[in-house]
Amino acid sequence: MPYIDPSRYISALYVEQQCRDLPYVREIVGRSGLPVVEIEDSAVPCIEGLYPDNLSQGKKHLLLCRNKGRFFKPCPGTREYQCCGYHVLNIGMNCPMDCVYCILQAYLNNPWLSFFVNIEELFGELDAALQAHPERLFRIGTGEFTDSLALDRLTGLSRLLVDYFRDKDNAVIELKTKSDVVDNLMGLDHGGRTIVSWSLNSPPVMRHEEIRTAGLEQRLAAAAKCAEQGYRLAFHFDPIIFHDGWQDGYRQTIRRLFEIVPAEQIVWISLGALRFIPRLKTIAARRFPASRFFYQEFITGLDGKSRYFRDQRVEMYKVIADELHKYAAGRTCIYFCMESDVIWQEVFGFAPGEKGGLDAMLDESVR
Repeated sequence: MPYIDPSRYISALYVEQQCRDLPYVREIVGRSGLPVVEIEDSAVPCIEGLYPDNLSQGKKHLLLCRNKGRFFKPCPGTREYQCCGYHVLNIGMNCPMDCVYCILQAYLNNPWLSFFVNIEELFGELDAALQAHPERLFRIGTGEFTDSLALDRLTGLSRLLVDYFRDKDNAVIELKTKSDVVDNLMGLDHGGRTIVSWSLNSPPVMRHEEIRTAGLEQRLAAAAKCAEQGYRLAFHFDPIIFHDGWQDGYRQTIRRLFEIVPAEQIVWISLGALRFIPRLKTIAARRFPASRFFYQEFITGLDGKSRYFRDQRVEMYKVIADELHKYAAGRTCIYFCMESDVIWQEVFGFAPGEKGGLDAMLDESVR
């Protein structure tokens, strides 16, 4: 199936009654061109079937609603592995794209997409946090529970975030995506405070395990467009998946990355091998029976997630890290997401604590 803007898969739009008169909601409804179903506050769209069997159908349904919880919070890392001090800005739940390994299948319990429209409260929380701690640097991302840009054609949220962070001296916002939806980012005064990032993988993984996502060339072309606009960039090789020809696959992606994207504009690149909770394997195997990588050999990590054996992770990391270091700029921070000091030492020859901690390393790459 040829790639299209993932927001165009949405066929049904729902709005909570309490949100129907918000100007922002009217903008989204107008851009969508879709018929709107108004539902009672705290009601939910009716999607036939039971979760997770109705997840594929549910991804075509978008609910505009109020976030009743917190927008802004620390990333839910684990104390057993090195965490980077990231903060999450929760803009919605679920994603119109459909990656086989996506953890949201196991974390969520409903099939539709949600986007939070009470953005005055979102920016209010940001104001409170940033003003309370002017001495620290906040690295903030919107891609924890959804893709940062997959719905941006409809929401236009990226433009509001770029404008907000433009003059914030103690924060940067990272917009992380597997799409090529960057039109709203063009022509903006971003002040260097917005980082646009892409998840990358080996070409076979991108083709077969990342459904309805942009291909490698499309993602890198979008990154090049952002680089031309002066945005700083980031890339994430996560999850790294063992498969036939993985060495050549990841090397191919890395070489293509640096052929298209200026190395000096990349602030960080993360590496993380496949890891998952047992429930994800059950759901993904049911939804994607043709995928086989969940049936490889794994060990249970300190966080209770299944991981490749240490020797296998180290082998994959060394191949990928060695290739990255051939091309990356010296100030680009190449780091592990959720790995132990032992792995850091084996692959990089140091542990983050020797350089002030992973959060300090990433802060320095931004400054």
